[in-house]
This record gives sequence, C-alpha cells and structure tokens, in this order.
Amino acid sequence: MSIFEYNGSAVVAMVGKNCFAIASDRRLGVNLQTIATDFQRIYKIHDKLYIGLSGLATDAQTLYQRLVFRHKLYQLREERDMKPETFASLVSALLYEKRFGPYFCQPVIAGLDDDDVPFICTMDCLGAKELAKDFVVSGTASESLYGVCESMYKPNMESEELFETISQALLSSVDRDCLSGWGGHVLLVTPTEVVERTLKGRMD
Repeated sequence: MSIFEYNGSAVVAMVGKNCFAIASDRRLGVNLQTIATDFQRIYKIHDKLYIGLSGLATDAQTLYQRLVFRHKLYQLREERDMKPETFASLVSALLYEKRFGPYFCQPVIAGLDDDDVPFICTMDCLGAKELAKDFVVSGTASESLYGVCESMYKPNMESEELFETISQALLSSVDRDCLSGWGGHVLLVTPTEVVERTLKGRMD
C-alpha cells in the first residue's frame, strides 16, 4: 500500500459563478482501521483562500503550519493577503524544496482573486501544478471523484447549485472507496460570505 493511502482521504474543489466550493471527507484511518470520524482536511489561509491536504495526515498538519508561517511573513512584509496564484507558487516551491524527502501530501488550493474570479489548482507531492477551470480532485477516492465530477459539473453554477453538486459528487465517490468517507465537510466561498456545512454520509 502506498504511503499516500495510509490514512485515506478525498478532497475536491469546484468552480461556480464568482464562487467556489471545496470539500473533503472526515475519516482518519490507519489502513482499514478507522481512528477518527471528524478529521479536518480543509485549512483556511485567509477569508478567500483555502487549502485541502490529502495524503499522510501528519505531513498535512506539518505542511499547513509551515504555510501559515510563510503567509504571515508575507502579510507583514506586503501588508496584504496573498493572491491564490501566488500562494499556489509558494506551495509548489515549498514542496519542490523537499523533493528528496517529500511531504506525502497532494494539496488542493482554491481561492478568489481581487476581482472575485475563482482559482483552483492541485499538485503532486513534488509541487507540479495542475491548473483547472472546472474542478480538481485528490486523495484515495480521486478516481471515482473524477468520474462523478465529470458527469455532474456544469459551468457558471450559482452558489447553492454548486454546493448541491459538490456534495453529491463527494458522497457518491467516497461510497466507492473504503479508505475515505464518514460524511463530508464543505466550504462554499462567495465574494460576500463563507458558508461551512457538514454532510452526513454512510457511517461504515
């Protein structure tokens, strides 16, 4: 079994009309044994920028702490929040720096820029970015997430429709993966508000 599958995970981000949603499952396991059912995989960088970290849970927490440190330094120096594109480059550089002993994480970055245009991207553990205009996925459930998102996604969705789509995509995907699941966690970000919802899924 790959080290990326050790804890199990499912993270997906999707773009709507001047908004985005990012969602993850809530299971933390050790191989097939479930350890926790309320694990946080989506982390806030600032009000309009979030990162979802799939992969090894310990590395995800370490990486998040280092990213918060770097972002706070940027805020002190620049006196503004980091743009999503800039933050993606920061994450990429940080991961590539450790390429000979990498963080076993696959980040999903989602944010709104100054003009409220959504930006999403994902990368591998070495920091190779993959930009998308519709949705990005990562984690052990990524194969089924790709299939469901491909069939359910449509462009320019309003925020409530986007929430419904990403929720159904996540729940039906984690049901097909035994290493992730136990409900979901969804963040819906618009220019004016951030809505956080918890999904109840199959508890097995």
